[in-house]
Amino acid sequence: MAEPIRHGGDLREAARRYGIELGDWLDLSTGINPRAYPVPPVPVDAWRRLPEDADGLAELAALHYGAPGALPVAGSQAAIRALPGLLPIGVVGVAPLTYGEYAPAFERAGHRVEPLDISAETLSAGIDHVIVGNPNNPTTERIGRDVLLRWHSQLTARGGTLIVDEAFADAYDDPTANRSLAAESGRDGLVVLRSVGKFYGLAGIRAGFVLSARPLRDALHNELGAWTVSGPARHAIQAAFKDYAWQAETRTVLKRESARLAELVGQQGFDAHTTPLFVWFETQHAAALHHALASKGIWTRLFEHGPTPSLRIGLTGTAEEWTRFAAAFETLT
Repeated sequence: MAEPIRHGGDLREAARRYGIELGDWLDLSTGINPRAYPVPPVPVDAWRRLPEDADGLAELAALHYGAPGALPVAGSQAAIRALPGLLPIGVVGVAPLTYGEYAPAFERAGHRVEPLDISAETLSAGIDHVIVGNPNNPTTERIGRDVLLRWHSQLTARGGTLIVDEAFADAYDDPTANRSLAAESGRDGLVVLRSVGKFYGLAGIRAGFVLSARPLRDALHNELGAWTVSGPARHAIQAAFKDYAWQAETRTVLKRESARLAELVGQQGFDAHTTPLFVWFETQHAAALHHALASKGIWTRLFEHGPTPSLRIGLTGTAEEWTRFAAAFETLT
């Protein structure tokens, strides 16, 4: 049996392992916004009626992302699991250190996975499909639109597909740095995945969107079946997408908090790599630092594989949480 894929947020396991009560933990192990969108009260009908595709959510999402069309799904994870089975079997490029569900999903569907150099301008001739995070999780690397579109042209010439996971893209506030391919997602052989969980802090509703040409969206819809996103989740998403003031203010806050965290990490001698939602750095002492923080009830995300062990640290949500983390981090490093 394959070893279970580890993710951040596994706080109950941390509590069991370290003997610290669940409520005493500070969970910084995910890249989820700790200041979640304040969802308005859910209408009673959202609980008692089946979700309806004709409620305008798909159209609102397409408008929100600037895409030709959108398919609501139960988190981008649902699409990552299902998409490999809809693509011709081939060789799939996946970065060596990236979201851990990509490679197993393609392997289960019969594809062969090979390491992908995400700094490359062009793809090797043997790769048929590529799935890449932009920005990449956890290494924070961002790939330019021109490079991605070049990859797409190469892959479609081979009958392949480029899948770009933009789960963290909503958090960026600089229009000149916007590298999203959402507007291009009507092209054959291009799929863009977007997540509601990260920027909006609503990971618990399990909702996301697939942006692609209509035939692939229809095939994926048929594969996943009806009612993939619940009524309460659909209510929450529509409210969040329409709240432009909250979005703008939140991007400002995340940028400030991420910069503060990166400064602290840098002051302790580490090379901090950032997104607006987390900081990542490499160190041979990553496991020891992870354990030391956990012993103080602070949970981070350890990556033990790769050229150098590394640590990902998410943002704190309150002044008290920041004080607690900063004191522990400075003491331990």
